[in-house]
Amino acid sequence: MDVLIFGAGYSGRAFAAEAGQGARIAGTTRSADKAGRLRAAGVEPFLFAGESISPGLAARLASVTHLVISAAPDASGDPVLRAGRETILNAMPALAWIGYLSTVGVYGDHGGAWVDEDAECRPRSQRSVQRVAAEQAWLELGRARDVPVALLRLSGIYGPGRNALVNLANGTAKRLIKPGQVFNRIHVADIAGSLWHLAHRRLGGTFNVTDDEPVPPQDVVAYAAGLMGIAPPPETPFETAELTPMARSFYGENKRVSNRRLGAAGYALRYPDYRAALDALWRDGNWRGADEDARTPIREG
Repeated sequence: MDVLIFGAGYSGRAFAAEAGQGARIAGTTRSADKAGRLRAAGVEPFLFAGESISPGLAARLASVTHLVISAAPDASGDPVLRAGRETILNAMPALAWIGYLSTVGVYGDHGGAWVDEDAECRPRSQRSVQRVAAEQAWLELGRARDVPVALLRLSGIYGPGRNALVNLANGTAKRLIKPGQVFNRIHVADIAGSLWHLAHRRLGGTFNVTDDEPVPPQDVVAYAAGLMGIAPPPETPFETAELTPMARSFYGENKRVSNRRLGAAGYALRYPDYRAALDALWRDGNWRGADEDARTPIREG
């Protein structure tokens, strides 16, 4: 398998770390400063800022069999398609599968009800509207190339360096109380695992990559504090909390996201709920992660 990851950040590096013997992994970064980190993770680095495909990257794409997209769209559309559509259509003869990392944010608000992949998308934020458009653009390209496209709609991502334990240690954890509010989440190891599962089988379609248990975010913080043997931060009513506009917007969407389709495709979650994941992070001592990971906050819990 010959894989290239557009946007080899936190999730992309976790995916690359699980490459089997014989797999060849390349990835892009916007910054030359991060190329060394990719190389150390076993990823052949290429610079890509969303404007053009360099000759070196184009040459590498010619042999790629599996393409993973972990780059967010912007107001002008999907940056990979903007710069690389013609390359993907006409200069990737070995391409056999595309995986696109999206977000459950495309569903918008469903008043706390359960949603699956057949639920209506009601994107509220501009970033989610852009995601819906990007999903459709990748599906259209897949049809044009006759290549399966898997849309992986991710819940809030956490793992080493990005979790409630880190937030408590940094003094940034909050217990915001908004009655009835729940979130799903997903451990980065399950993003990597589900990507490999779908890629090996060349499965297309839409898959919610999320845990089994949507819960109020304050429950996650309280559980992490218990593991650390410290008092949790005081409860703060959502209405009076000091939040950035983006953080506040997350609380404007309430839904319970089902992962049944991923399970039906044969993937079993390693961390089906936040307790299993936090227990493992605390037990294994890797909850702080790498320095760069720890500097990037998660949106809740």
